[in-house]
Amino acid sequence: MKLHHVILLLGLCAPVLSRADETAPSPEVHRDALDVQNARAARGATQRDKQFYTRTWDLGALPDYVPEQKVAGVIRLRGNDAINRGHLFQYLVEGFRKFQPDVTLDIDLKSSAVAIPALVCGVADIGIGRHIQFMELLGFQRTFNHDPLELVPLNGAYDTLGWNPAWVVVVNKNNPITGLTVKQLDGILGAERNGGWVGTTWHPEFARGPEGNIRTWGQLGLTGEWADKPIHVRIMSLQYDPTNTLCRLLLKGSDKWNETLTQYCQYVRPDGKLGIGAQDLVDDTGRDPYSIGVSNLAFLTPETKALPLAVADAGPYIAPTIENVQDRSYYLHSNNYFYINREPGKPVDPKVREFIRYILSRQGQEAVVRDGKLLPLPADAVREQLKKLE
Repeated sequence: MKLHHVILLLGLCAPVLSRADETAPSPEVHRDALDVQNARAARGATQRDKQFYTRTWDLGALPDYVPEQKVAGVIRLRGNDAINRGHLFQYLVEGFRKFQPDVTLDIDLKSSAVAIPALVCGVADIGIGRHIQFMELLGFQRTFNHDPLELVPLNGAYDTLGWNPAWVVVVNKNNPITGLTVKQLDGILGAERNGGWVGTTWHPEFARGPEGNIRTWGQLGLTGEWADKPIHVRIMSLQYDPTNTLCRLLLKGSDKWNETLTQYCQYVRPDGKLGIGAQDLVDDTGRDPYSIGVSNLAFLTPETKALPLAVADAGPYIAPTIENVQDRSYYLHSNNYFYINREPGKPVDPKVREFIRYILSRQGQEAVVRDGKLLPLPADAVREQLKKLE
């Protein structure tokens, strides 16, 4: 079993994983996981009241919340702390209780790492956070002999660090490449494999040989001085969720990565503030014309650019604009997952169902817009999630 399947501590990273330079880390830079955690929390606290997006979204196609039944009791929420750093859940609870005053929300959000364990231990009704990982799903299946119900009632962010933003493929501004396909990203970021995973199921049909590897810019069609130049891959640490997401979406869950990649992680700067590996990654890409990396839009510099992506080889290529991230047509948009322990063939707990229906309503998504950190869901995504509650 791969080590990064079982490490759950956020912020953990081997001390040597940092900037692309090979010099020893400065003694003034702190890499202890708890120091990083404290710096991360301090940074999040400064953003609690900030509205990152103030534009108006048309939510007219979303359904109004109409209670299907009156419910009562306590709903226990456990999981991702970032989603509760602002005022979103305050707004959601206040709005929901206008319709369902007999429901109490017990909100204790510390980390995505505890979302599924809390469900398994029976101390949560909803586990909230990033996509379920291999060992979490395995533990849930071994305990209950079925999968959890997976819902996405909240969209990700556009470029708001700490609120699950979209991820972008970044290259040097002088690179003539104009876009990439998912297959090409597999070739660049990945390596030969004999299969891959969907959840806890192994798929040997996902195998591909070394001929699928892309290691020079010429293999992507660049000519002249670029044709024989090596591709320098830069990503966040293999322990981090964004990299696990890339593995799932691009590498068929194989854990087979480019053998020469450089990893980045968070740290504490000499001034005590959070040092952000995703920013270092982009800065290094701006200095190295042959680099390619995956990072956050917020860190783009005049020396770098983000590429449009295509799911199919023939396109279309979708740019990472705020509109394309919000309507989820851009491939590397993000999700905020809610997991519920529902036995197949049985209904969702009525009070849990009503609360999620509220989040998926026009009123619930208005709370998202009011908080100004995540993006509201489009109507087609809302309809898809509502069907899962039937």
